Amino acid sequence: MSDWIKLKAQDGHELSAYVARPAGEAIGALVLVQEIYGINAHVRSVADGYAKDGFLVVAPAIFDRFERDLQLTYGGEDQKKAFELYGQLKPETTLMDVAAAYEVAKKGGKGIGVIGYCYGGLTSWLVATRGENYKMQPSCCVGYYAGGIGSVAKEEPSCPVMLHFGAQDDHIGKDQIEAVRAAHPEVEIFVYEGTGHAFNRDVDPGHYNAAAAKLARERSLAFLKTHIA
Repeated sequence: MSDWIKLKAQDGHELSAYVARPAGEAIGALVLVQEIYGINAHVRSVADGYAKDGFLVVAPAIFDRFERDLQLTYGGEDQKKAFELYGQLKPETTLMDVAAAYEVAKKGGKGIGVIGYCYGGLTSWLVATRGENYKMQPSCCVGYYAGGIGSVAKEEPSCPVMLHFGAQDDHIGKDQIEAVRAAHPEVEIFVYEGTGHAFNRDVDPGHYNAAAAKLARERSLAFLKTHIA
C-alpha cells in the first residue's frame, strides 16, 4: 500500500513524500532519497520493492523547494531541467527535508536506514556524517553511485555505511572511491565491473545493468536487515 503525505522541514518548508507500506508489520523503516529526477515512477518502484521486503519507506520530494510534484524522465528537456535543478540543491536544505521524512519513519518505533541513489547516494553519506546535526541517528546508510563523495570522504560516519559504484562511471572518478576507502576502511564499498552510472535504473536501458543491480540489491537488503530488522 502506498500514498502521498505532507511533511514540514525544520525551516518551515512544506514538502510531499511518497510512502510505501509493507503488507504486514514493518521490520523497520527506510528513508529513500531520490535521484535528480524527482519522485518519478522509477523511484516509487524502488520504494515499493523495499516495502515488499517488509520496510516502511518514506521518500521525500526534495525538489518541492523549486517545483512541486516534479517527475522527470531521463532524456531530452527533462534531463536538461534535472541538471539545472541539481545546481540549486544545497546539502543543508536537502538534509532538512530528509530529516522531515526521518521523523515519519521514527513513528514506526524500530530501526531506520537511509538509502539513496546518485545525488541521493551522496545525501545518504551526509546523513551518516552530519545527521546528528539534524536530529537523525540512522541504524545504517546505503549509497548508490554517490557523485561528489570524494570531497567529503574524510567526514566521520556515525553508523555503518555501504556504498555501490560502477567501475566505468564517467561521473565519479576512481579517486573519489579511493578517497573514501583510504579514510574509512570499515565502510563496505563495492565496485561493479562493466557498469557505469545509474546501473540500478531499470527503466533506462542506456544505464541499467541487470546483473550488477541484482547483486547490489541483494547486498543492500542483507545489510539493511542486519542493522535495522
